[in-house]
Amino acid sequence: MISDDLFALETKISAELAQRPECFITHPAEVQVFEQISEGELNDFAHRHGWRVVRRLGGKQIQFYHDATE
Repeated sequence: MISDDLFALETKISAELAQRPECFITHPAEVQVFEQISEGELNDFAHRHGWRVVRRLGGKQIQFYHDATE
């Protein structure tokens, strides 16, 4: 089940990736949403949308970008 917070971030990421090649999630409240799911769930979330995900700065920043292999 997708939470309201995760759905909101999905919408934000989709909109930003429609305009830019990458989307950085840096706001602590947004990063916390992704900290609540496992690494596998995060990768599955990204893969379902044709994205790649990378944790940066020790997990304080999460980067999404289009997966060129999709």
